[in-house]
Amino acid sequence: MAPSGLALIEALKKKDLPLVPFFLVVNYFNPNLRKLALSAGISDVFRLPLKAARVEKRINFLINNWILLKDNIKSEVPQIKNIGFAKRVFDIFFAGLALFFLSPLFLIIYILIKLESKGPVFYYSLRAGTGFKVFKFYKFRSMFVNADQRIKDLKHLNQYDIDSGKKEAETGIKEILCNQCAAEGKCQYPLYADNIQWCEKDFKYSKMANSGSAFFKIKNDPRITKVGNFIRNTSIDELPQLWNVIIGDMSIVGNRPLPLYEAEKLTTDKYVLRFAAPAGITGLWQVEKRGKGEMSEEERLMLDNTYAKNQSFLNDIKLILKTIPALLQKENV
Repeated sequence: MAPSGLALIEALKKKDLPLVPFFLVVNYFNPNLRKLALSAGISDVFRLPLKAARVEKRINFLINNWILLKDNIKSEVPQIKNIGFAKRVFDIFFAGLALFFLSPLFLIIYILIKLESKGPVFYYSLRAGTGFKVFKFYKFRSMFVNADQRIKDLKHLNQYDIDSGKKEAETGIKEILCNQCAAEGKCQYPLYADNIQWCEKDFKYSKMANSGSAFFKIKNDPRITKVGNFIRNTSIDELPQLWNVIIGDMSIVGNRPLPLYEAEKLTTDKYVLRFAAPAGITGLWQVEKRGKGEMSEEERLMLDNTYAKNQSFLNDIKLILKTIPALLQKENV
């Protein structure tokens, strides 16, 4: 995947050399990296240590079938729908107007967050938007930065497994990754602000929560501040995303940008279409979900694809008009 890998293939393509099969040999890969390599024109990917029998079998297959295979190589990457002029003007006008009128609220929230806990007021996580473009996704901070310390401070609330909880707190769980993150070799839920990084999922919390300890069944999440609980329930923590709209990372209406660990899972032909549409604050599935109970992940992704297929400025206005009555319903999205 380094300069001697996919970058080399791109350089060779620009020289209009004859189309020949290439293999990529790597130390590590997952299904998404394999798909990325194949879409770049790699014939196959092999992980070290190489198994001679598999390589030989693949080479012989390509020798016998290459003429037929190379003539059927087609790129069906969905065309990215860039934000049109009318949509962009509307985004800047709407987001700018909202920021102007909400500036007193921003100031109040800023002061309250600063008064309640130490740490930055804003944070960002990395998200994948239109065409898999990665950008900084801003929010108001609603959690204590030192969430692991908060858990130790509140361990006296535990009614069961006190000894077990104490052991967990003292054995350095902070360095342990959950199963999902361990598979990737690093935290998949990082948050960033002012040179500080912490984990949104916080494995220490989730591990002890699954241990059967009553402490971690208390109603209020000890990681979330009082102000944070309020701004989460009212969605005020999402308001800084208006700045993402102003600078062009997002639109008012579009498919929600996804954390990178989620976006990597959707690089299949079935779901990749969703990334061809503009990334946005609100979209089709948010409106459809209101008042209809739980929505499966499959339904949500299909609605994302539907939005991408039919995206237009007129349809965006219709969605905004539907969003207003939807906000009056009780169900949270």
